[in-house]
Amino acid sequence: MKIDWDRRTCARRGHITYLPTEEHLRRNLRADTALGEAWRCLRCGDFALGEPHGAGPAADAPLVPRGKVLRDLFILRFLAVERAVRGVFIVLAAVGVWQFSNRKDAVRRFFDEYIAVLRPVARHFHYDLDHSPVVGTIQKTFGYRHSTLVLVAVALLVYAVIEIVEGVGLWYAKRWAEYLTVVATAAFLPLEIYELTEKVSWLKIATLVINILAVLYIALAKRLFGLRGGRAAFDAERHSASLLEVETSAGLSTTTHNA
Repeated sequence: MKIDWDRRTCARRGHITYLPTEEHLRRNLRADTALGEAWRCLRCGDFALGEPHGAGPAADAPLVPRGKVLRDLFILRFLAVERAVRGVFIVLAAVGVWQFSNRKDAVRRFFDEYIAVLRPVARHFHYDLDHSPVVGTIQKTFGYRHSTLVLVAVALLVYAVIEIVEGVGLWYAKRWAEYLTVVATAAFLPLEIYELTEKVSWLKIATLVINILAVLYIALAKRLFGLRGGRAAFDAERHSASLLEVETSAGLSTTTHNA
């Protein structure tokens, strides 16, 4: 089923109407009803009762996201939420590493006592805790120096800040955030691929696929790095939409208007 992004958004946020100074456009945007005058919504094209939200020349009409732009904004906000959630979890991991670096001896004693209690139970189920990869990895961390763990915590915190900044910028559809997301995500792709060669998991595969699709989609849809005409084509597209917003809502084609 095809999604009507315009009406879907208007149902959630309300209509946006505009009174242009050009007479031929005003006639197409205004209608008289038994309940009073109505104005055509700049987003979905339906008529809404009441006074228009703004007025002025057609060229100054607000740039209201519509159609494909709304779909792109929805996808960007999905990515923004994913980045923000990931950033929060990385912050928690950084705090955990920091706390561990300051209490390593106490954690080691607790871990050794915990393993001693679980060892007979694990042996009953024919599982050797002493040769467990997970246990071995945890025991290795006890050998790390305090300075090393601090550096890891700082690196995680920096990574988390980048993820959260990406999320905020993508939520508001900022172009700098799109560049940051593409560059930062592409930079970590080799590491994610290397991790898959070490151990395959559905979570790692899903993360890698999402990141690759995000890089390709943002770079192509937003014309980054000179793709599809680059910034000039992107600005021309947005500028054209801004100038023709009222004409489009009025159901007039560009050629008819120029004629």
